[in-house]
Amino acid sequence: MILLKSPKEIDKIRVSCRIVKETLDLLKTKVRPGISTKELNKIGEEFICSKKAKPAFKGYMGYPAGVCTSINDEIVHGIPSDRKLQDTDIISLDVGVWLDGYFGDAARTFAVSTNVSQEAQQLMRITEESLELAVAAAKAGNRLYDISYAVQSHVEAQGYSVVRQFVGHGIGASLHEDPQIPNFGKPHTGIKLKSGMVLAIEPMINIGGYEIEVLDDGWTAVTKDGSLSAHFEHTVYISDKRVEILA
Repeated sequence: MILLKSPKEIDKIRVSCRIVKETLDLLKTKVRPGISTKELNKIGEEFICSKKAKPAFKGYMGYPAGVCTSINDEIVHGIPSDRKLQDTDIISLDVGVWLDGYFGDAARTFAVSTNVSQEAQQLMRITEESLELAVAAAKAGNRLYDISYAVQSHVEAQGYSVVRQFVGHGIGASLHEDPQIPNFGKPHTGIKLKSGMVLAIEPMINIGGYEIEVLDDGWTAVTKDGSLSAHFEHTVYISDKRVEILA
């Protein structure tokens, strides 16, 4: 069941999303060689709590931290640790916030330094472009898989692959709501997009194959072939007039 949001609900989601964006903006300034993912998580959690909000991921289905920190071949759900970032790494940071009954969610992938390979830089660029194209396709009157196809067609044209085991989702009073939004699909199919929908659109893209493995920690998903992966995510609100990026 897809829940359409009222203007009052949108306002609350907008506030949570603003904190998500501010958290990612702050973390961007802290990403550098030598910092540990545990330190980044601490910075993120403390900032969220300073806004009288809660880190949405902490404790969710047992996840132990407030910020998902996924490095290089780690796709999503990386657990913060004492691991220190190296100057050739890329890191995906996924942040969720709960405030006043509503959630916000977004992710970005960052280069740890200018020593990151050209291959990694291109992967990040193409993944972010695919998110921009997906958001542009998320218009009232379009179909759900128009979003999916926007990602898939752009990414596969570059020879990359779309992760298939994880998808975007609706969001609101629950962190994960219907509909599920895969990053692959046939255009002009799926449910019709309507004003009042709030969606978390999140391409997860690999340089190599799309197959994944989950590590023994039960959370960290990595590429099966060890290739690099990037992850970008926006929470968006669909209205009759436009698509608004909330986070």
